[in-house]
Amino acid sequence: MRLVVRALSSSVTPDSALLLLGARARELGIAPPAALSGEWFGSRAVLAPSVSLNAFDASQAFSVPDEQPAVHDPIPGAVGGGWFGYLSYDLTDPSGRSTGLPVAAWGWADHVLRLDADGHWWFEALDPARLALADELEALLSRPAPAPRWRAATLDRPLPSDHHTAVKSCVHAIEAGELFQSNICTRFTGEFTGSPEALFAEGIRRMSPRRAAFLSGSRGSLVSLSPELFLARQGDHVRSTPIKGTLPRRGAQDDELASRLRESTKDVAENVMITDLVRNDLGRVCAVGSVRVRELLRVRPAPGVWHLESTVEGRLDASNAELLAATFPPGSVTGAPKIRALDLIAELEHTPRGVYTGAMGLTSPIAGMELNVAIRTFEIADGRIALGVGGGITADSEPGAEWQECLHKAAPLEHLLANP
Repeated sequence: MRLVVRALSSSVTPDSALLLLGARARELGIAPPAALSGEWFGSRAVLAPSVSLNAFDASQAFSVPDEQPAVHDPIPGAVGGGWFGYLSYDLTDPSGRSTGLPVAAWGWADHVLRLDADGHWWFEALDPARLALADELEALLSRPAPAPRWRAATLDRPLPSDHHTAVKSCVHAIEAGELFQSNICTRFTGEFTGSPEALFAEGIRRMSPRRAAFLSGSRGSLVSLSPELFLARQGDHVRSTPIKGTLPRRGAQDDELASRLRESTKDVAENVMITDLVRNDLGRVCAVGSVRVRELLRVRPAPGVWHLESTVEGRLDASNAELLAATFPPGSVTGAPKIRALDLIAELEHTPRGVYTGAMGLTSPIAGMELNVAIRTFEIADGRIALGVGGGITADSEPGAEWQECLHKAAPLEHLLANP
């Protein structure tokens, strides 16, 4: 294959571009678009005009990202195309539970639209024959975006006492020396009528999440407004940026709560333990001595909350499949030690997580692989919508405070859903 690129004359925003691509897909009767928005591959957005998702089981899910063609004449910064897809938490749930969506799905795209860091749009294709589409897509991006909507909806929450009980049981397990921490989650559900792509488009417009991803297929749609990077691989370099530690955020200039988060013994302990877990996970597939913590305990804003995040990086000596086998599911949404945390989660959580706390993203033969942690993520299927929320539990966790953290994380997404 040979990469071809062409600059496009357009100032359209990623949310409008997705709506236009969705309308085109419906008009032509082709598969819906896929989208990444925020901070992906050094760009602001990567959109595939049409992606047909195919389901993969646990024996195949990790190997698909390694099935890449050789591409001639790569250009630095380009993406070109690749496998868009997701890996659900259910892939590795010891209980074997599932929400009904495939445990993993990938779809190949041989051309994309990319919005670079300077705000310029590019048509990029791995097949030179696709260059004929550049004029059509450039004309499409000059049109007014359609305004599909969804019906305002609210989510039903489980009883707070259910979450309190799970948190208390987790704390007891930590006190008994079974593990250091675990992530305990719950699931809000409701009815959904309307356009999932419109929900995603409005979500990225209002909330500007750093690692947003949209995928849709015959079995359902995923609207991920995540702030968290799971893995970024370029060549033999890999990095992960686990988030652990949360306080509510009243505004962009709310420095008092940001400082309080950095000084919180409980939140700092959460982050340091998970950072160490990620370091150990990467150490299984990276060159000896190459794994390091590049940044520790950075306070960053996300919709509705402040987070603590750290960045771990290393030099890989492994395939993508081996990397995923060593690190999935993400440490920040499981616990330490990870195997015991997975078992405890299966014992204490009453419902399957689905794609929530799995990963979504793209693996490209040119740009490498980037996956988010699928938090702040709506799962939409059969007229129903679900939102998973949760947080890290340590020996110092108080059940009421943990429930409030769930509500703080869910609040911006519940507001979005209720206000089309």
